[in-house]
Amino acid sequence: MIIRPILTAFCVTSAIFTSTGSYAHGPGDIVRPNFEQAIPNLPGKSLIAVEVEYPPGAGSLPHRHAKSAFIYAYVVSGSVESKVNGGDAHIYRAGESWSEPPGATHSISRNVSKTKPAKLLAVFVVDSNDKELTTPIK
Repeated sequence: MIIRPILTAFCVTSAIFTSTGSYAHGPGDIVRPNFEQAIPNLPGKSLIAVEVEYPPGAGSLPHRHAKSAFIYAYVVSGSVESKVNGGDAHIYRAGESWSEPPGATHSISRNVSKTKPAKLLAVFVVDSNDKELTTPIK
């Protein structure tokens, strides 16, 4: 009888990951869907939030964001180094944030610490039919 709730939880989790598109992962980083909602007064646009947790020393692979995606990133805990497009790399600490323009190339996104985890919240304003939020750069 305990199998049914476990199976249901697995199916719900799988559906959430499938519905929020794909993400560029690095070794050991964890991406969790947080929120997804169509924006009622902006037809064709959605608000999607994901939590990105970086274990000590981990980072995301270089990636490109969807051409329609405006992104707001907020560091929840720890320190995250980020480099967007041709700009300089910058270290953001808990409570700090930045934005990324549509179609941005993200060459660096990683936990600065080798001993403590870091977490950020990435909020996308994106075309509702854009399911590939991030694409690894080859």
